[in-house]
Amino acid sequence: MSYTTMNMFAPLTSASDTEMKAALRAGWRWRDVKWERLSEAGNAAYQAGDSKTAIRRFRQAYLLARFGFDHADPRYATSLANAGFADRIAGNTKGADRNLKKARTLWSDVPAGLANITISPRARSSLFHLRMEARHWETYCDNARVRLGKFVAESAQALDAVARREVPEHRLYSRWRGEKPNVFDDTRKYLGAALLLAGEKHQKS
Repeated sequence: MSYTTMNMFAPLTSASDTEMKAALRAGWRWRDVKWERLSEAGNAAYQAGDSKTAIRRFRQAYLLARFGFDHADPRYATSLANAGFADRIAGNTKGADRNLKKARTLWSDVPAGLANITISPRARSSLFHLRMEARHWETYCDNARVRLGKFVAESAQALDAVARREVPEHRLYSRWRGEKPNVFDDTRKYLGAALLLAGEKHQKS
């Protein structure tokens, strides 16, 4: 990725960025955090009625995903869908329909990827919780995959609704703010892909 492309994402980070530093220590890459922030910013702008900023951020997230992520990554499917949503806001109906159709096809493969995700231990408030988590780790991971699977299924329904030019029934971005994990692992990537999908009811409407 060129300096010019990287530079347009500069406002979303700083030298004292503690979250970015924690993510990098956990094995995430610069682009993983930037994608998340761009997608958050696009959704926040749309909810605030700022279509111009929403379009710009969704398109930036798509550009980052297109050149920075494997196309089997669920965040790429989300970025493609959000780029289509941005096209729709901008009045480009053909571009919107094309991108949303591709995104739906890619999203159909997302559930199968849950079997291979890496789940990191959570930060617990007590030694008791740490011991219980360690003792029942496999069960915890199985339950986490099942829960993520429900989010993925709901987002598939939401994506179908957006493709039909309807407002999704499920909450998306508004739920992300409360569900976002405090660790940087695959569960956060998958949950971000599921809940940072654009199209939730416009709060300003």
